[in-house]
Amino acid sequence: MIRVGIIGYGLAGAVFHAPLVDSVDGLTVAAIVTSDAERSRRAAEAYPDARVVATPDELWPLVDAVVVASPNRFHVPLGLAAVERDLPVVVDKPLAPSLNEAQRLVEAAEGSDVPLTVFQNRRWDGAFLTVRRLLPRVGTVRRFESRYDRWRPVAEGGWRQRGDPQEGGGLLLDLGSHLIDQALVLLGPARRVYAELDRRREGIEVDDDSFVAIEHDDGARSHLWMSAVAPLPGRGMRVSGAEGGIEISDVDPQEDQLADGLRPGDPGYGVSPGASAVVAAGDKEEREPLDAGAYQDFYAGFRDAVAAGGPSPVEPRDALAALRVIEAARASAADGTVVPVA
Repeated sequence: MIRVGIIGYGLAGAVFHAPLVDSVDGLTVAAIVTSDAERSRRAAEAYPDARVVATPDELWPLVDAVVVASPNRFHVPLGLAAVERDLPVVVDKPLAPSLNEAQRLVEAAEGSDVPLTVFQNRRWDGAFLTVRRLLPRVGTVRRFESRYDRWRPVAEGGWRQRGDPQEGGGLLLDLGSHLIDQALVLLGPARRVYAELDRRREGIEVDDDSFVAIEHDDGARSHLWMSAVAPLPGRGMRVSGAEGGIEISDVDPQEDQLADGLRPGDPGYGVSPGASAVVAAGDKEEREPLDAGAYQDFYAGFRDAVAAGGPSPVEPRDALAALRVIEAARASAADGTVVPVA
């Protein structure tokens, strides 16, 4: 049994990481770090066999692997601390607020031969799994479109929405990390980027309404939208290929299900009742049921990487590729130009 320690018990730690770790055979939640009294109480109640401690220094001797679910600016310092102790580590996305910081962590892990991976859980969204399965039916892909829109007209407090950009807040790093990763998985490396990063709500210092266009090395294009101020919120994907297309309008249910206490293996987990994909070829359209979402498969892959030396469920250099796109997007938005990806 691999004893896993989770650093942070906010949204990421409590809703995503702890329940998913707990659901995978061969992993157990052995310790949780939080200095907040109410979060400590909830963690102890949810995981009575885990030690709840106030600092990472108390965590290291208790565990065999670590999940960094802290605010973004702590990802690299805590990841490096785990690597220095030869502890395999999962870092929540984004790997770091900047490419340079992320490279430090990746190079340290590679130099020490310590397993490192990044929680790009939306590779296991049902809609994205379905797109990947159906992709061969549309021929050479010319365009991938994806949007993740929310309606939150008043910015709440906290570093994600209001904070200093150095904290790693803003939609480009938050939802953009997912959408960009999915685009790179589907269509390969990015060559050029154009972006628009806007701040629509009063009192915020980070982007909340953003668009990123990627030209991939093979000439395909991705158009990605993310917004906190969309009066018609929702999630959707569209793929246009030389021989057909795919369209899905769906919000993956797993985040809400995990927050409501449903767990992988429970009836209905990962399933969007009635949701389907439209697959078009010429004048013919068919509907395909969506694959069930499976965030737990990320942690099954992490378990296998730690226990048997298998591949990481998400290669850390994939996170570097996404951060190169993010930094090119920032440069593009700053001066309104198309920016090559380094």
